[in-house]
Amino acid sequence: MKKRFLSALFAGVIAAVPAAAETTLRIMSYNIWGGGGNEDKGVDETVAVLSAANADIIGLQETRLEGEICEADNCPAAGVSVAKEIADALGYFYYDQTQENVALWANALLSRYPIGAASANDLGVPIDVNGQTVWAFNIHLDDEPYQPYQLLNIEYGPAPFISTEAEAQEWATKTRGPAMELLFSDMKEAEGAAAVFVFGDFNEPSEYDWTDAAAVAGQQPVKVEWPTTHSLSELGFVDTYRAIHSDPVAKPAYTWTPQGDEADPEDHHDRIDFAFARAPDLVVRDAWIVGETGPRSDLAVDPWPSDHRATLAEVSF
Repeated sequence: MKKRFLSALFAGVIAAVPAAAETTLRIMSYNIWGGGGNEDKGVDETVAVLSAANADIIGLQETRLEGEICEADNCPAAGVSVAKEIADALGYFYYDQTQENVALWANALLSRYPIGAASANDLGVPIDVNGQTVWAFNIHLDDEPYQPYQLLNIEYGPAPFISTEAEAQEWATKTRGPAMELLFSDMKEAEGAAAVFVFGDFNEPSEYDWTDAAAVAGQQPVKVEWPTTHSLSELGFVDTYRAIHSDPVAKPAYTWTPQGDEADPEDHHDRIDFAFARAPDLVVRDAWIVGETGPRSDLAVDPWPSDHRATLAEVSF
């Protein structure tokens, strides 16, 4: 009798402890190609894309124009960032990432929720989501040398052609390793956050796309475990798109590029834009490639204003 009473009392105490409230967010990464400016347009079409996506937290890349001098190994940004104009149109908070370092190229973060002070290398910000702190990091990594082109003998800058996975990994680490070190340093400031997100135009493909199956299908020249995405996976981050669409042969999910012919031997269409997430009890509820009407887009918005498609996900934690 006493044992039964204590068990019932213990159960009552457990039931009285409120369960942690679930938070659901839509997160997005989008290279906006100057917010229309590279095509001599305003931001209206870019705002329309973001409105259709209805994302809560957005990492933008290329908020400024490409300069008059724009070559593979030297392409400085020019002009004024359009982040404020876009944020004002959406009624969002925003943060322009203005520090110059190897992990940034005209980046900004937009949020439906208030944004705090940026990390030391300007790569991330804390965001107050109804009393919970989440961190959003946003990077834009170097595109030269570009290893898919090196593997496919496509001329782009002075880098040599290569043929193996090991060579691709070596060149990728040389090209983007210093930027990732800055990111990992800034991530220390996000310890204890309810969730952490990493957005970016990585200018490097995913280990989940360059698989043996993709190589056999002729989508990729070889299988490559790309070091940049792999380093995030090792830290417990989830590639939100592949969490829902796990088969790269069935869903190639090309974000580069909506322009040109996929059969063009002077280019290689691929997924280089990502939204990674990490949180206790993370659930990825859905994920989309956002782009023009066509077979490569899960969510279509026309006219499409960028030379990249965007990636969008809905997550809960």
